[in-house]
Amino acid sequence: MGEQHYKHGKGKNKKQQQQHNKGHEHTHHSMKDTKTFNRHSSSAPQPSRIRKQVDPEISKYLLEIANLFDSNGVELEERTLICGNALEETRGFEFEVATDYILSHTLETIIQGSDVEHLCAFLQSCAETFPDIAMDRSGSHVAEAILKSLSTRVEDHDARPQLEETLTTVCKVMASSSVEVMRNCHGSHVFRTLLCLCKGVPLDKSEYYFSKSATVLAGRLNLSVSKKHEATNFQSGFPNLLKLLVSEMLKNAGKSIKTLQVDPFSSLVFQTTLRVLAGNDEELLHVIPILLGCKDKRNSEGSFLEDKVVAELIKLSKEAEFSHLMEVVLEVSPEALFNELFTKVFRNSLFDLSSHQHGNFVVQALISHTKNQDLIRLIWDELGSNLEDLFKMGRPGVVAALIAASERLHFNEQKCCQFLAKTVCSADESPKCIVPRLLFLDSYFSCEDKSDWSWQSGGKMNVMGSLILQAIFRFKSEYIQPYINSLTSMETPHALEAVRDAKGSHVIEAFLSSSASGKDKCKLVKKLKSHFGNVAFHSSGAFVIEKCFTACNLSLRESIVSELLAVRSELSKTKQGSHLLRKLDVDWFASCPDRWRSKQASKEFAYKDFSSTFGSNDTKPRRKDRFLAGNSNNKSNPNTVTEMRKEINQSLGTATPFLSKQRFKRKSEQKGKNMAKVGGDNNNSRRGKKMSDKKKDDGKNDTAATATARKSNKKRQRDGDVYEASLKKVKA
Repeated sequence: MGEQHYKHGKGKNKKQQQQHNKGHEHTHHSMKDTKTFNRHSSSAPQPSRIRKQVDPEISKYLLEIANLFDSNGVELEERTLICGNALEETRGFEFEVATDYILSHTLETIIQGSDVEHLCAFLQSCAETFPDIAMDRSGSHVAEAILKSLSTRVEDHDARPQLEETLTTVCKVMASSSVEVMRNCHGSHVFRTLLCLCKGVPLDKSEYYFSKSATVLAGRLNLSVSKKHEATNFQSGFPNLLKLLVSEMLKNAGKSIKTLQVDPFSSLVFQTTLRVLAGNDEELLHVIPILLGCKDKRNSEGSFLEDKVVAELIKLSKEAEFSHLMEVVLEVSPEALFNELFTKVFRNSLFDLSSHQHGNFVVQALISHTKNQDLIRLIWDELGSNLEDLFKMGRPGVVAALIAASERLHFNEQKCCQFLAKTVCSADESPKCIVPRLLFLDSYFSCEDKSDWSWQSGGKMNVMGSLILQAIFRFKSEYIQPYINSLTSMETPHALEAVRDAKGSHVIEAFLSSSASGKDKCKLVKKLKSHFGNVAFHSSGAFVIEKCFTACNLSLRESIVSELLAVRSELSKTKQGSHLLRKLDVDWFASCPDRWRSKQASKEFAYKDFSSTFGSNDTKPRRKDRFLAGNSNNKSNPNTVTEMRKEINQSLGTATPFLSKQRFKRKSEQKGKNMAKVGGDNNNSRRGKKMSDKKKDDGKNDTAATATARKSNKKRQRDGDVYEASLKKVKA
């Protein structure tokens, strides 16, 4: 059948409608939204608009288009034209088509293939019903498809005026119905998508703005260095529209704010609102007090928070939905408001809140976003003596956040490590038990007779215990020696079990990357000797082996590679194994062991030379340490070390070792000098005269080379002085 009639609207001789049984999967809604919706479906507002029956001719026409697209018989240009005309045919029936369980799928496909002009015309036509479409189970996916299609055109300068005009209309109608839309499971998600579009957040990378990200915990424990709200990740966006949408939303929601604070879906909208405003202190100082229940004005004393609201915030922080909102408030609050929240709301209530199943997450957020030592000192005064109680109550996250904050702010570091060690190991017990008890945190604190507790072979290692140990191994080695002794004294079967466990392996990796001495690291590596071939078949074990290789001396490196070589054929069939074989140059070791050793020695020498010349005191190796890597007594700088090793590995990537080039250059220079000396002794002969002339030229060249070398050394010294000075400023 020809395709021409689709380009001009509905035509004759259409195919018979076929059953379209694809399920409408809610891939855009989080599991948290769905579960909460099931619990609160009775109270959640539903669309009040009555849906009329779709015109049978339109249904037939759209389903024919769906069948045509399924056959893949349409070129791109024709597809765009067909999609544009199909959107025109739905005019006046947008709500009915978008909310139809089957036709909505086809409409999504048509929207994805339409140009900006037809998309804007469609949105302008259905603007009045857009909130109802957004709150419908099927329509919400259509609404999101439109917004996502528009987001891909934001950088098109020719289309921006039309886009801004259309989005202004949409923002106004959504804000006017904000209470109903925000409290609806599907509408909440569309509202958040609209906020991200106005901000300029790429909608394919907007997970952080929609719900509680999986990386939040890593960020709180200093394990994540990326900042999700950096403006460099944004598109152009529409800042004026964002301001309009937020202000109108708050204006219409003002009377219902107490209900919206504890509503599961409106709380998510408020969280996204705060995250897209992150960094805009002026707007945040206006928005946050309103979300917390204050009036839209600062009081006569210049405070942000009203006294009657302060009294309610602790109670609200124990509510599930509001606790999530408060976490984001603490995450994005300007410093002045953050300090006022701490002083007026949370101070002297931290332990009570930490004991609560929801409130403890608020305390974690408070600790994690504290930016100065004065506040962390006050927090330590309240919680420092209650670490054991927090463990017993099942609140290890608060302890982990406190440890991470101490390391981040360099406050009470030694005392922090001592407190934690005393919590799991009494004074009359051997420190050998510290690491095992933290790895099996739940098992240890649920044991009635803790003195009889022993390693739980085959037991489940604790996530928070693993994270706490990872944080501990970022402290200076002199503060964590009991933890180092505990880990290095583990029995070989226990060490192997930890390596094969995902949570235990992260602890081993953290130790091997820590500031512990090379001797201590090699002590642990030796426990794994003769087991590397087996460990490499575990995904977690492969990462540990890589860290072991970096941390140990040349002899142990050769042992590791030899064991991997024995299982090379089987190991190469696994994903982690093939990577490990390449990373450690196992194939080269098999063919040219001497050259492999030479390269490893050259690489380590170059790293040490680079580190001692350009590295900070944190990365310079100790003279007394005879091992090859990771021997700094001070806290390491992971970013600097990683960059150093990457640069050195690239420079040593060729077959000719770096040091051999240097030796060749030095030998050539020495040979030239010797020849010049011989020539100087034969000045009476013709040949001697030429050699004498050459010597003079060489002397000039040597003088120039010496001057250049001195200049280079002075420049290197100046660079080193500047680098050390900058480090002192940062530390100061």
